[in-house]
Amino acid sequence: MRTVSRLFDSYELARQAVADLKADGIPESDISLVSNNVDKRHDSDADGVDDRAEGAGTGAGVGATLGGAAGLLTGLGMLAIPGVGPVVAAGWLATTALGALAGGAAGGVIGALTQAGVDEEDAHVYAEGVRRGGTLVTVRAEEDVAARADTILGRSGVVASARRDAYRESGWSRFDETADPLSQEEIDKERNRYSI
Repeated sequence: MRTVSRLFDSYELARQAVADLKADGIPESDISLVSNNVDKRHDSDADGVDDRAEGAGTGAGVGATLGGAAGLLTGLGMLAIPGVGPVVAAGWLATTALGALAGGAAGGVIGALTQAGVDEEDAHVYAEGVRRGGTLVTVRAEEDVAARADTILGRSGVVASARRDAYRESGWSRFDETADPLSQEEIDKERNRYSI
């Protein structure tokens, strides 16, 4: 098994990448998504009910849905990641990270990624990218499928080494789970910095 991950600067680009992965025949069970939710864009589903009230709370609560999407994206659950704040997540990575958080393990997303074979430096970039408003898409698959996934994710996903360099220019060295989550205003600035 190989793990392929890419950070996306917008949820819409990540959602399209997930649709492209599924259209290529990659099973939903091999795809994961983690997206920053500071702006609360995912708090209500198609029924207009605040999903947080349906059981999605701080640090736990998988089961909220996102209206208007199909498959994997309808299984988005909300949780809070230390240093990131509120996120929505779906798939095997979300389950692994949630288990780590529930067990008190540090760096739930970083731990889940490194456990799956992602380089630790890249895992820190991905966690920081989600903290700054991005969306992470990760695929776990056999080599031939992983190669196809890498091509699909590479179409509009961020290369970790390039983003690491950009973050380091501002003094960043690694993801800090003890840092305060960014405000909506700070995330908007980050999203504008990298928008195409």
